[in-house]
Amino acid sequence: MELVLTRAKRHRLIWQHKSERDKRVCDRIKAVLLYDKGYSYTEIAEILLLDDETIRRHIKEYGESEKLMTHNGGSDTHLNEEQTLKLIAHLQEKMYLYVKDICVYVKKEFKKRYSISGMTQWLKANKFCYKKPHAVPAKADKEAQANFINRYKRLAKKDPIKEPVLFLDSVHPHHQTQLSYGWILRGERYAVKTTGRQYRLNIMGSISLHDHHVEYLEADKITAEEIKQFLLQLSTAYPNAKKIHIIWDNAGYHRSRDIQAFAKTCRIKIHYLPPYSPNLNPIERLWKMMREVVTYNRYYETFAEFSVAIRMFLKNTKKIKTTLQTRITDNFQTLENIKFAS
Repeated sequence: MELVLTRAKRHRLIWQHKSERDKRVCDRIKAVLLYDKGYSYTEIAEILLLDDETIRRHIKEYGESEKLMTHNGGSDTHLNEEQTLKLIAHLQEKMYLYVKDICVYVKKEFKKRYSISGMTQWLKANKFCYKKPHAVPAKADKEAQANFINRYKRLAKKDPIKEPVLFLDSVHPHHQTQLSYGWILRGERYAVKTTGRQYRLNIMGSISLHDHHVEYLEADKITAEEIKQFLLQLSTAYPNAKKIHIIWDNAGYHRSRDIQAFAKTCRIKIHYLPPYSPNLNPIERLWKMMREVVTYNRYYETFAEFSVAIRMFLKNTKKIKTTLQTRITDNFQTLENIKFAS
């Protein structure tokens, strides 16, 4: 008989074989996969140490009804292809904190019973992973973001030497250990020391998506004078630029007439992001990388040690230029392609 497995069916059968404990069901799965690869009944029988007629029956039963279970139960608990697609769609709409709750949903919706370990394997096989969602401001304006992206695309076409485009933002890293996910031996507890008092640094930074050059200024406090000093620093960093385009958010001091007037004296033209749109400022990804390298699951006994680590990261961004080019791009995540958890 002719048997042609779709890519999805082959994937599901392979996963099912990995998680199945019943050897008889495993033999049925291997028989189907081998037959689909072009092996004859006799060849499969030799490989699995079974007889030709048993292999013929396994292939026939799967071809007629996708049967893999044995007469006393077997693996009838597994989702079929239609149910698998429905569950994937459901999990894309609703986020669960615990695997056990997904098991409850599957039992209620599909009348199929999964163990927590079995469902975890199913999730991994279907490309799900356990991670945190990211925050999106509720007041973000979809239309305003779309308009900004169109304006930015026009800016990006300008000569990057004569008219560089820079994304700016301030960041205030705290001298505090930030706990994050990591691979830990099952049954073990991994402890990380934390600091008692919290001091912070105040940094202004910019990044160009043309060459991923980073400029930064550390200050005791971000005030109008420090912003002017940083704008002057940018003017010096791009001496051959006829005009420097900077893009930043709508903070009050960014919109002050004093700052706007001073920017003009530095050959700088200011462009503003739409309100509530950190997703449109790529430098946010630089700050995220900085936290990953410097603060995630790391303890610094003194504020001085912490400060040095932050400065070394910003000073040595040229050494990770390839990583910056991969992770910091103008491939903006817009509100249209964000899935919100229910």
